[in-house]
Amino acid sequence: MSLTQGMKAKQLLGYYQAKTDEDARKAKERGDLVCWSASVAPPEFCVTMGIAMVYPETHAAGIGAKHGAMDMLDVAERKGYNIDCCSYGRVNMGYMECLKEAALTGVAPEVLVNSPAAKVPLPDLVITCNNICNTLLKWYENLAVELDIPCIVIDVPFNHTMPIPEYAKEYIADEFRNAISQLEVICGRPFDWKKFQEVKAQTQRSVYQWNRIADFTKYKPSPLNGFDLFNYMALIVAARSLDYSEITFKAFADELEENLKAGIYAFKGAEKTRIQWEGIAVWPHLGHTFKTLKNMGTIMTGSAYPAIWDLTYDANDESLHSMAEAYTRTYINTCLSNKAAVLMDIMEHGKVDGVVYHLNRSCKLMSFLNVETAEVIKEKNGLPYVNFDGDQTDPRVYSPAQYETRVQALVEMMEANVAAE
Repeated sequence: MSLTQGMKAKQLLGYYQAKTDEDARKAKERGDLVCWSASVAPPEFCVTMGIAMVYPETHAAGIGAKHGAMDMLDVAERKGYNIDCCSYGRVNMGYMECLKEAALTGVAPEVLVNSPAAKVPLPDLVITCNNICNTLLKWYENLAVELDIPCIVIDVPFNHTMPIPEYAKEYIADEFRNAISQLEVICGRPFDWKKFQEVKAQTQRSVYQWNRIADFTKYKPSPLNGFDLFNYMALIVAARSLDYSEITFKAFADELEENLKAGIYAFKGAEKTRIQWEGIAVWPHLGHTFKTLKNMGTIMTGSAYPAIWDLTYDANDESLHSMAEAYTRTYINTCLSNKAAVLMDIMEHGKVDGVVYHLNRSCKLMSFLNVETAEVIKEKNGLPYVNFDGDQTDPRVYSPAQYETRVQALVEMMEANVAAE
């Protein structure tokens, strides 16, 4: 009998989240390779080569959500990492420094022992990709230097125009093939192209089920609370090339489908207005951001952040051009006009009444673009919006009072618009 038989989606999420970390620990114990990977770098290559995967961004988000970020931020800042650096990076660097100290001395520092973070091993290699930000290049290069390990970089040019030209797809496909060649050298064996085909197909099955979940926001009232996507996102990041994701997402989508048929909705009939959330979640204050909205009868039914992992491509395309396009069309890697179009499509799909923009101190790319994007979109569809100051992992930047005030103002504007319809 399977250990997961009869589990609900939420139970599966917890089980497989823990299993990805356990897989990495066991791989390290066996002497197999462990890779730390950027969130939207292709995992397909390492999974094909049997390399265990750890995702520092997801790991840092988990530390933030469990209110353990400050300890790791303090370690990083004492080591000289500037507070203006990405807080995901600083949390990860702090954690890496603790692991390194434990490896060198044989004694884990107290801050590591007491951390609520999932235990993950040091990497044997790192792989990064600049399709969401260039900070990831310096972050992972620094990891490689500090740990004296290989660093594989997949360069994905910014798309100043759309649609994506063929020469860009060809360039990225060559980057993929170069990464494969590097992995062959690191692993000391040839790449298994037959298994690669299976891994690509599995990735697409996982992405399909992920998109099934997101599609439920189109119903009004909605059976899906969009904040659940932030929680389930851990698996689309860390295990999209494994069946862990497909199993969990299918179970969740099936549950939502049954709830819809039975007339069971996320807010149990108390849904008054609907918002789009733009930007990364405020992990240390996730409960407050959600509950503030819920207490005002406002549900989140749209966000481009989880949609970054709609990495749909043709798994049978041996040229890798389709896969290349999937990994370069992330909306923050495209021009302003396309970004606005993507967000407006999500707004329309989620039938939203307004937008909340997270001006994230860590993520300069999202914050700066959100200011301009907000005005572009407001001019096109007239929906009200507000923004608030925060950070994805550093709890010091967020002001609960400011957030509540901004959201209250948005709710009043949305309710007035709804009443006037």
